[in-house]
Amino acid sequence: MTALAPHVSAFFQERLILERQASVNTCDSYAYAFKLLLNYASKRLKVSPSRLALEQIDARLVTGFLNDLEISRANTASTRNVRLAAIKSFMHFLEYRVPSALEQIQRVLAIPMKKTETRLVRHLTTEEIQALLDAPRPVDWAGIRDRAMLHLCFAAGLRVSELTGLRLEDLSLQPHASILVHGKGRRERSLPLWKQTVGALRAWLAVRGSLAVPELFVNARRGPMTRAGFEYILEKHARTATKRCPSLATKRISPHVLRHSCALIVLEATKDLRKVSLWLGHANMQTTEMYTRVDPSIKLEALDAVTAPKLRSGRFRATDKLIASLATRSFMRRK
Repeated sequence: MTALAPHVSAFFQERLILERQASVNTCDSYAYAFKLLLNYASKRLKVSPSRLALEQIDARLVTGFLNDLEISRANTASTRNVRLAAIKSFMHFLEYRVPSALEQIQRVLAIPMKKTETRLVRHLTTEEIQALLDAPRPVDWAGIRDRAMLHLCFAAGLRVSELTGLRLEDLSLQPHASILVHGKGRRERSLPLWKQTVGALRAWLAVRGSLAVPELFVNARRGPMTRAGFEYILEKHARTATKRCPSLATKRISPHVLRHSCALIVLEATKDLRKVSLWLGHANMQTTEMYTRVDPSIKLEALDAVTAPKLRSGRFRATDKLIASLATRSFMRRK
């Protein structure tokens, strides 16, 4: 039996960090996937995670783990596919390290990704966005910080990791206000800022003071703001905004919903998918095309540009015999 633990450690230290130079978010996502997998295998095989063998992580166990994610944890098909992608990456790493397990590895690699539904992206209306941005009261340190974070997250269409990863040196207020965003896949982009956003940021910088951490936004303990910390703040102010805008009660508000809302506003203003893609930092245009399914103005322009074929006028009257025959056929089917 081949010990699994050394290969898992080598996968993270050699493949992800040294060879692939994967981002912190990617490493965290893969580590969480393996934590779930090893805990599932340990419980099912009644073996401690550190004593698991590679031969025990076969296609049958992996499939059972993926099904358990959807049943026990109520994960969506998309989340299931993310966990499977991490496992397959590990199996590719093992192909040349453990040639004797190639057949087992190929069986795991053959597990298909699950088809997912393509739904319209969730977004907020202009009134809902305004109610959310007005929710923080800028009367104290936390209120000024929260207002600046919400304004910047929406105006720049930031991922939550991009927002929490911003540093003071990434913000430039002169001669033109802009931020340098360190995006997904180590792709950087520079974004201009609205005057309202600049005003909120200036107010925050005035009360932030000089701290030991380089991050632009910090928590109550004056440490770097975390993903969970911002999600908690967003949820808190969403409850406050619901009192002013009741329609928010029917929507699940997350940092990515703010990002989608920003994208649709940019698309509505520019009618240019390329500009939306550059604003959000997408790697390809196919990702950005999902917003065209939500914005009806794009389709209305197409209707106005095309001349519809003429419709021949006429009237149709069903005869009594036709109605009788249809009634007879319906009766025969029911029998």
